[in-house]
Amino acid sequence: MKVDANIGGQVDGSDGGDLTGLVDQVSTAARLGYHGVWSTEVGRDPFLPPLVAAEHAPDLTVGTAVAVAFARSPMTTASSAYDLQSFSRGRFVLGLGTQVKAHIERRYSMPWSQPAARMTEYIAALHAIWDSWETGERLDFEGDFYRHTLMTPMFTPAHHAWGRPPVMLAAVGPRMTEVAASWADGLFVHGFTTERYLREVTLPLVEKTLADNGRERPAFTVAYPGMVATGGTDEQIAEAVAAVRHQLAFYGATPAYRAVLDQHGWGGLHEELHRLSVRQRWQDMDALVDDEVLNAFAVVGSPEEVAVEARRRFSDVIDRFTLYTPYPLDAGARARVVAGLIA
Repeated sequence: MKVDANIGGQVDGSDGGDLTGLVDQVSTAARLGYHGVWSTEVGRDPFLPPLVAAEHAPDLTVGTAVAVAFARSPMTTASSAYDLQSFSRGRFVLGLGTQVKAHIERRYSMPWSQPAARMTEYIAALHAIWDSWETGERLDFEGDFYRHTLMTPMFTPAHHAWGRPPVMLAAVGPRMTEVAASWADGLFVHGFTTERYLREVTLPLVEKTLADNGRERPAFTVAYPGMVATGGTDEQIAEAVAAVRHQLAFYGATPAYRAVLDQHGWGGLHEELHRLSVRQRWQDMDALVDDEVLNAFAVVGSPEEVAVEARRRFSDVIDRFTLYTPYPLDAGARARVVAGLIA
């Protein structure tokens, strides 16, 4: 199980909002022994942090986890990813997600329809574009959502030795999970996922879909951002627990994530959280996330304890584990967790 870090925001108490902060984050990740770093599309373009990471950490996997696919044409995504694959010398991973209808239509002013079918075609369009660049054959892709039929020499990127990047797909529900296992190179499991849901629902569906498509599990990457509540002192752990409860309450109020709660018989919790979220009663929501729910979704304890427990829960079923800490984590405590995870 490889261990990864998020970059581009508040990590280890450093500010990832500018290039200097990104360099510090990447250098710290390399020093602590992480295997890779991911950037997400929150507050900035997701393709800039991997560029910085590729330059300053030559041994790390770099990638997006995730970039919003439907906010971009397949052509613009293909171009950015191809450049990053070249610049990183084959270490880039293109992670894509759909976002939700309101954001696609109202934030990005882009069309929304049939997300699973659209994502399937999006991945096919990426490969058609890369095929054209790598083989020199005429670009001729016509689908239900995307059409790419023009590629002249002036706009064709120079061929490089590293090929196209792997494409991983974020998924929550069964339909998008099937798309990932059918057409992508890997799956980003959502952070609002318990060990039970992962083992009983997500992974069996992945394995069945891979088998149905004649694909092998070892060639497919499963990455999971695991929530951790820890710190260097009891006070820091208590603050971390409060932050994680708040994050879980937010996710639990979202209808798209209800299936995870239903798997545990907690559907009523979703209904109450959703009702309170509509009224913006955020603190009341946090109080509904009791210790049973907290410990199902997050690993809680000292840095050494959470490292041991995370390995116990996930090391035999996932390929990459991202430390998900929705709060500032003391640098020393983070180093202790990572040391335990990669031991």
